[in-house]
Amino acid sequence: MFAIDPPSGRIQAARHLYPVRAYFEDTDLSGVVYHANYLRWFERARSDLLRLLGIDQRAANEAGEGAYAVVDMGLRYLKPARLDDAVAIVTSVDEITPATCRLFQQAWRGEDLLCEARVRVAFVSPNGRPRRQPPAWVAAFRALADQTTEPEGQVPA
Repeated sequence: MFAIDPPSGRIQAARHLYPVRAYFEDTDLSGVVYHANYLRWFERARSDLLRLLGIDQRAANEAGEGAYAVVDMGLRYLKPARLDDAVAIVTSVDEITPATCRLFQQAWRGEDLLCEARVRVAFVSPNGRPRRQPPAWVAAFRALADQTTEPEGQVPA
């Protein structure tokens, strides 16, 4: 009866910008965002980036082709997000191979960098074995990576 799409963020200058807000459920007793919630925010941003790139993981998985799986992730926490903060998750492509993609993700609160992650996802078959990504998906990641970029360390406006 009611159809409304959640925000998917936007692509700007080789980066995907995804807004989140720190809700009470995201915080600990002191009102600071619990460290594991950055993982959730980064995952949501990656999922919506795929949608914006025209990558339909669900259809590929249901067709027996496979899906992406996180195979490596490293995080660095710099400053805490707090209850009710508006945070921008910024995702860019670091590397594309036939079977994997390495992404760089950052969580920003205005001018403050809060957390950053380097994540490698692999395309895997339904039985969990690595396989080549669909060529159209590789092309979509390359097209994103080839867009004009802004200076490193700057959060886009």
